[in-house]
Amino acid sequence: MDRLANTVRPYAWGSTTAIPELLGVRPTGEPQAELWMGAHPGAPSRIDRGPGPTALGDAIAADPEGELGPDTVRRFGPHLPFLLKLLAAADPLSLQVHPDLEQARAGFAGEEARDVPHDAPHRNYKDANHKPELICALTTFEGFCGFRAPAVTAELLAALGVDSLKPYADLLHAQPESDALREILTAVLSADRAAMADTVTAAAAAAERLAAEEGPHHKAYAAYATIARHYPGDPGVIAAMLLNHVILNPGEALYLGAGVPHAYLSGLGVEIMANSDNVLRCGLTPKHVDVPELLRVVRFEACAPAVLRPEADEHGEEVYETPIDEFRLSRYVLAPCAEPFTVLPTGTPQILLCTEGSATLCDAEGAELLLDRGDSAFVRAGERVELSGEATVFRATVALAGSSAASVTSAA
Repeated sequence: MDRLANTVRPYAWGSTTAIPELLGVRPTGEPQAELWMGAHPGAPSRIDRGPGPTALGDAIAADPEGELGPDTVRRFGPHLPFLLKLLAAADPLSLQVHPDLEQARAGFAGEEARDVPHDAPHRNYKDANHKPELICALTTFEGFCGFRAPAVTAELLAALGVDSLKPYADLLHAQPESDALREILTAVLSADRAAMADTVTAAAAAAERLAAEEGPHHKAYAAYATIARHYPGDPGVIAAMLLNHVILNPGEALYLGAGVPHAYLSGLGVEIMANSDNVLRCGLTPKHVDVPELLRVVRFEACAPAVLRPEADEHGEEVYETPIDEFRLSRYVLAPCAEPFTVLPTGTPQILLCTEGSATLCDAEGAELLLDRGDSAFVRAGERVELSGEATVFRATVALAGSSAASVTSAA
């Protein structure tokens, strides 16, 4: 087991205080948006097994089966297939969508064939992998996720009383769901920017007014007014009005599959994703928006946001169930009145993150590693580790046989 030294990403939308507070360090005054835990080359965690710090990815590359286990290597190759993060949003993130695996492979191959530089601002595909993700709230967490039922969106748009939005409301009543959503998003993102800026300004003013009236959608209207203040005139404000507004309570999570448009607005959470950086943006950003490619990737279907609550098994592991293999997120809420220690499964690689209290890891030789709030550790596949203490510990691994079925053992 190895303590992780992790990198904070200072994106402009990040909170200046949330991650420092969790880590117990003094804020720098600069945004601290994401703390990365894993082997992504953009900001790999570092470990120290004696000779000095080394990137976790380099340790894995030197002995893939020893670090990840043969089953993980057979299924995903010699790379850690997930990335764990702490995400702290003070301002809205871009409205975005992620490709599925086939789209990512084709898009990456196409840009490689066209010699598009990897750091080019107009490049869409940084790798050939998909990027399903899960966000679990540590504080109240707000965002947009998936297309809202068309009839409800039509009602919401009509209530704004903005003449230029009336055709969109009419389309949502008259056309089949997928056709209407595609036509509206295409029109919003392809429209003359000056004309759309006028529409956004009028819609934002109306949303501000309706947010104060505490009607059926007042929280959603307040969110639209917020993003419009951050991105005045941005067509992404209107695009966001097509989406479900979601507020997660601490401990609740949201799974985001391929093609589902979404944006995070505020809050602190634990995020896990497939090890990819592929993002197609729809708005709320000064960055490149590739409308034709975006429209090819978006799934134009309404869906209620699937808010997940952890399911506890007989061993006390609370699992957030998702439909993919690349990652599996769970948590242990340890209490001093519980059994003296929990033996974690050994078949797959694990990253453990303490978000409350203090936890102790103990290996088969009796060596101990203390994880305080904000600390994290990497546990190699096959390594027997006991977990104890009074703490909340998130466990990230892969969803293969051997990644679950923890056992609880007494000191006797």
